[in-house]
Amino acid sequence: MANNVLNRYLFEDLSVRGELVQLDEAYQRIISSKEYPAALQKLLGELLVSTTLLTATLKFEGSITMQLQGDGPVSLAVINGDHDQKIRGVARWEGDIADDASIHDMLGKGYLVITIEPKKGERYQGIVGLEGDNLAEILEGYFANSEQLKTRIWIRTGEQEGKPHAAGMLIQVMPDGTGSPEDFEHLEQLTNTVKNEELFTLEANDLLYRLYNQEKVRLFDPQPVEFHCGCSRERSGAAIVTVDRAEVNDILAEVGSISLHCDYCGTTYSYDEAEVSELFKQASTGNKTLH
Repeated sequence: MANNVLNRYLFEDLSVRGELVQLDEAYQRIISSKEYPAALQKLLGELLVSTTLLTATLKFEGSITMQLQGDGPVSLAVINGDHDQKIRGVARWEGDIADDASIHDMLGKGYLVITIEPKKGERYQGIVGLEGDNLAEILEGYFANSEQLKTRIWIRTGEQEGKPHAAGMLIQVMPDGTGSPEDFEHLEQLTNTVKNEELFTLEANDLLYRLYNQEKVRLFDPQPVEFHCGCSRERSGAAIVTVDRAEVNDILAEVGSISLHCDYCGTTYSYDEAEVSELFKQASTGNKTLH
């Protein structure tokens, strides 16, 4: 079974490129950090697949953040991924959400923000209206308007052997302009036949052969996808010393300790009075050394 991997492929005679991403553990890590309603778990899976597919289109080192915002029960759903396919995500919601709630039911009047941050170069941010019945259609519109490249996206979430899975495929005409609409439509029709079980269980070679056995497909080396939060006790401690010392002392007097909770991975970092004093002492020493 293919797990947590991104594959890129190319139709050599048709000037169309493709991507296939299959996720289980990485998806499970994200949705296990909170007791997300079923529909929101599905939306996070779709957002996760979409972000991974988009990071695969990057031609540079950097990251992409895809953020859904709205005035509905779900105020925020965000996934961040980078060129190394290290991903993390979180969502915020209030109230009950029906199991069959759509993206519009959850977000209400909302939009999608796509932020691209190269390590070298300028940051780019695009705001996309939620025009479409689902996230795949919304992103297809984004590619048509911003990239002027014909793109189709398939996203599936569900359970396989009792565990949550998320997977997706993307095909896109090459920017050299040599691909024909007929070729692309032909590949669309073939990809439309993909089943959830195939996406969740088949290795890339087997899946692509099953879909495109009449075509000449070049499959590139796979890239692993992994959940990576980036939080740490050190980073949390550094955040505490940015707060006014008197305010920190008030919290310690009332509660006895200070705790910081990471929404991305669910880890809580706690510091007692002695540890907080040491943090401020080290910060003070560091500042004096800098001067």
